[in-house]
Amino acid sequence: MAANSRCSAAEPPDLETQRREVECLLRDCELRAGDSWFMVDHRWYEQWKEFVESGDQNSSCPGQIDNTELFEDVCSNHLKERLVENEDFVLVPAAAWHKLLSWYGMVDQQPPLERKVVDLPSTLKVEVYPVEIFLCLHGSMENVTMAQFSRTDSIHSIQMAMCRVFSLPPTCECRLWMKSSENNCERLRNVHMSVLDACLSSGMTVIMETRNADGTWPSTRPLILRNSVEEQDSYRGQPGVCGLTNLGNTCFMNSALQCLSNTPPLTEYFLQSIYLEELNFSNPLGMKGEIAEAYADVIKQMWSGHHYSVVPRVFKTKVGHFASQFLGYQQHDSQELLSFLLDGLHEDLNRVKNKEYIELRDAEGRPDQEVAEEAWRNHKRRNDSVIVDTFHGLFKSTLICPQCHKVSVTFDPFCYLSIPLPVSKERVMEVFFISLDPYAKPMQHRVVVPKAGKVLDLCLALSEMTEVPETQMVVADVFKHRFYKIYTPDESLSCILDRDDIFVYECSAQSDQQVLLALYLRERAHYRDYGSVSTTLFGHPLLLSVPRSSCSPEALYQIFLQRLARYVRAPNPSGELEEDEDDDDDEEELYKSQTNGISDDDEQDDAEPTGSSQSEACYADGLANSRHQDPIAPSEVHIRPPPPEEGDVHSMCTGAPKPLCSGDAGPSDGHIHARGEESRAEVAEEGNDEAENEEEPPQSDAIAEDDGKQEEACSPSSPVNEQAAKTRTCRRKKRLFDIQAVNCNGLERETGPNLTLSSQPYVALDWDAEIKKRFYNENEAEKYVKHSSMDVPLQQTTVQLQECIQLFTTVETLEEENPWYCPVCKKHQLATKKLDLWSLPEVLIIHLKRFSYTKFTREKLDTIVDFPLRNLDFSGCLLRKKLSNGEPPSRYDLIAVSNHYGGLRDGHYTSYARNKDNGQWYYFDDSKVTYATEEQIMTNAAYVLFYHRQDKMRKPCVAAPSPSSAICTASSTSKASSMQPPEADVSAATPSCVSAFAELTMETN
Repeated sequence: MAANSRCSAAEPPDLETQRREVECLLRDCELRAGDSWFMVDHRWYEQWKEFVESGDQNSSCPGQIDNTELFEDVCSNHLKERLVENEDFVLVPAAAWHKLLSWYGMVDQQPPLERKVVDLPSTLKVEVYPVEIFLCLHGSMENVTMAQFSRTDSIHSIQMAMCRVFSLPPTCECRLWMKSSENNCERLRNVHMSVLDACLSSGMTVIMETRNADGTWPSTRPLILRNSVEEQDSYRGQPGVCGLTNLGNTCFMNSALQCLSNTPPLTEYFLQSIYLEELNFSNPLGMKGEIAEAYADVIKQMWSGHHYSVVPRVFKTKVGHFASQFLGYQQHDSQELLSFLLDGLHEDLNRVKNKEYIELRDAEGRPDQEVAEEAWRNHKRRNDSVIVDTFHGLFKSTLICPQCHKVSVTFDPFCYLSIPLPVSKERVMEVFFISLDPYAKPMQHRVVVPKAGKVLDLCLALSEMTEVPETQMVVADVFKHRFYKIYTPDESLSCILDRDDIFVYECSAQSDQQVLLALYLRERAHYRDYGSVSTTLFGHPLLLSVPRSSCSPEALYQIFLQRLARYVRAPNPSGELEEDEDDDDDEEELYKSQTNGISDDDEQDDAEPTGSSQSEACYADGLANSRHQDPIAPSEVHIRPPPPEEGDVHSMCTGAPKPLCSGDAGPSDGHIHARGEESRAEVAEEGNDEAENEEEPPQSDAIAEDDGKQEEACSPSSPVNEQAAKTRTCRRKKRLFDIQAVNCNGLERETGPNLTLSSQPYVALDWDAEIKKRFYNENEAEKYVKHSSMDVPLQQTTVQLQECIQLFTTVETLEEENPWYCPVCKKHQLATKKLDLWSLPEVLIIHLKRFSYTKFTREKLDTIVDFPLRNLDFSGCLLRKKLSNGEPPSRYDLIAVSNHYGGLRDGHYTSYARNKDNGQWYYFDDSKVTYATEEQIMTNAAYVLFYHRQDKMRKPCVAAPSPSSAICTASSTSKASSMQPPEADVSAATPSCVSAFAELTMETN
């Protein structure tokens, strides 16, 4: 390749014409971003200028364009470093280059040096040195090739170049990673972004990976539980019949994903990778395409047919990143997740890149058809995605001002219908009634009370069954052998949940001569090796009225003993418990010197020195110890510990009586806490650790009929007659229990020179373990009987889905918290509002509002909604009666159901879904999948319904499996033993699912 080669064979124009045309192009051409300019060797260009300026055709011709001096290596065509414009090379626009090339040609095997104009910050510049990037495939990192790209080239151009270099089809699904260092890789998500905007620079490596056949990516292959990778690779199942692993209280997410996965138009949109062309990375309301990509990965794995179950960990992480309410592993609501996911997918896939501002107009008397079409056009101008195409409909909203009767009509889009369920004004409560008769067993009653009623209404309803005046009833919530709360008659019944253990105590008529005591039972444990004593609550607490005249220690002991007579055997008067006082001194001194803490709570008070003499111990007799004994008084007083000669319990009950309320001494403010200020929900979480120390309320007649393996041989004796006096000697009779003043938690009150007591007295009866074993009949204490009201079966309420839809379109008055601003009255008004359905989408989502919250009640409605599996006809519900040509029909078939089992505080989500390929119904319970029949689908757990319009449904392309085939589960060895789906196992959810669900349901409406 000689520099002075002969001129091109094509005859160029005369020299003057050449000079004039090139100079004109150089003078008029401006730098514009994206335009191409070409590098020409400076020596050759100067020689050409001399040639054309001389005007002599016979002078030295520059020959073919030769840029040899610009290359560092002719073979590699790699430019020398630090080349300087107008010294080493000149830049000519594309038009001038093509003229020169056509006139003179170019040296063989030498590439043209085309360079792009790039828009750098504050300047436009021709890119002399392009970005040199190393390219390789994932899994073949040693096979690296280098390519040059302009900073204005898109990432898609790099992707296409890599497909050509590595012989991959251009339509293959792949993704690119930018490796800037040994330990740093970043995903190149937006393929429409330029190399400059993606911050790619020379020396970096771009790695391409293609999706596996099972829907996973080589770089993020999921962990498959209970199956090896080889088993997963060899597994071939029905696409879409795939479980989702519960990551910890993520059953709500799994249920929503299974329903969307079996929505045919949306799933096919992702399986065909159409979403890749519609990812919107610039939408400020979106998630930069990350939610759409994470959802696509889950769908492609589930529909690959290569998995028993998929672990949606990446998807869960993305959801938590963009919606902080779903962070962590607390239980949530499937409908709330569904709402977020549909909105997130819409914004990530919105075809509208720049949303224009549109001012909404009121109808102002125009025809509904005109206003509706205008509203839909405006909606599509800002929102256009597969979610809008599939799930969005239109309803008409009519507001009427109650003062000026202004009518405002608007048409608003919707993504799903949240329809209410009929709410009953009454509720059924189950309570235990404790009679004054000490020999009467507790009786379980079922009463009907107003939902917005008060505790007094409960007492009135129970009074009709028991013939006990309501004024002699006290209602309490018992939890872990304590009074969680003692209710006053004017408190709302909404404070009582269905799962609470409610006891109603019959008490003597209150008067100034009566004091009402709350009675706990505690078992005392001695730890001589450690020099300590602890107590543990057991049994059911009691409430009883005590005459003030009978508040001496001896009288109280006899009253308590008589109240427990049904299951406590009185000691033999012949001295069954008589013992030498000296033998018991050590044990009593230990008990007196230690603080009695509840072992369940690991709480202890500070021990006080007793300073008690032997005579004081004899005098105290029936008390727990002779140290500062807490008096029991209904009014707040300040007293000093009585001297031995004044230490009768009568002094504890002076003061005017007050009605029983939920207040008590200590920091609990009427609520029983497990530890200090902890809430009852926190106590419930520790229930498993304390199960061995607590007695649960009886739940069936079987408890009442079972005598138990360790029942006492002799039955409880008749009431013990009080003795007028006891001779105090150094030989005494040991009592069954000691009486101790405590707070509402069952802990010892603090003692001191001045003791403050509140209005509600609590007393504990402390039992030694051996005495309790001999005289306390646990089996008898747990027995109860059922009232005839318990035999009446509860009627399951059933409503038609059409009734709920009609309730949705009923006229309602706006609440005070959400008024409407009337443009005529110029103020907010409580207008009447009516919603009507105008147009329905291809896939209609119906959310049944099972979680009801009002000012008075909180409940989950277990009403059975009778919804059709086929031919759900909305023609009677649509406001638009006449359909124009081409309008779709309004008949729908069911394709999926999200179920919620449980109540307000706990729950478990599952789903039913119809496979789009074979038409078979399946039951999805996290990673477990079983066949389902159509008869199983309609239950009182149905929460979110998915309907597909009949004109868009396609016939199954695969034959449905036979009922005798194996069920699909996460285990490859499972066989079909039953067609019934498993019952909802609320306990299967992780522990925090139970404690957190009370909060999530508060937001479902």
